[in-house]
Amino acid sequence: MPQTDKQICIPPELPELLKQFTKAAIRTQPTDLIQWAADYFGAMSRGEIPPVRERSERIPLSNWAELTPELLKILHSRVAGRLIIHADELAQMWKVLSLPTDLFNSVMNVGRFTEEIEWLKFLALACSSLGVTIAKTLKIVCEVLSSEHDGGPPRIPFSTFQFLYTYIAEVDGEISASHVSRMLNYIEQEVIGPDGLIKVNDFTQNPRVRLE
Repeated sequence: MPQTDKQICIPPELPELLKQFTKAAIRTQPTDLIQWAADYFGAMSRGEIPPVRERSERIPLSNWAELTPELLKILHSRVAGRLIIHADELAQMWKVLSLPTDLFNSVMNVGRFTEEIEWLKFLALACSSLGVTIAKTLKIVCEVLSSEHDGGPPRIPFSTFQFLYTYIAEVDGEISASHVSRMLNYIEQEVIGPDGLIKVNDFTQNPRVRLE
């Protein structure tokens, strides 16, 4: 009879790989472990960041977390500077943070997004679900996008602000293009400094800036 009890060689990296996977699963607490495991190892094989909840992300006590600027900031860090992100990948990131599926679908529908999503547009619409007014929405977007770590006021490039304001006003449909143009021209000429950055106070506390 042929010999069947051949020695099985265990790859030396397997124990550490399984250890990291187990820790990631415990930290993330996925609702569908099998699907999450497939997504985890799929991301690893492609050299991408796996869908793991960071230590700083608190696990919600309920099934769904309430959307907050802090969670959007985490989501933005996961996108890692990309302008375009695939819908399936973004949906998985959203799911890992336990954010409501119906809200994700609503943003997708309002933005008429398909497989490839312009991240800043998606972010703007997600922020609009938190901001009652356009000014409030833009304030939240600035807070999410700002990389200030010294306690200074949130600020972003004026070019980014210009893109976001124009898009949000277009989706809103109640603000004329001429009004948007006047506000942007005034901000660019009278408010923005030589660094090309706009602060939240520049459009929330300036009486001459009326975004809506």
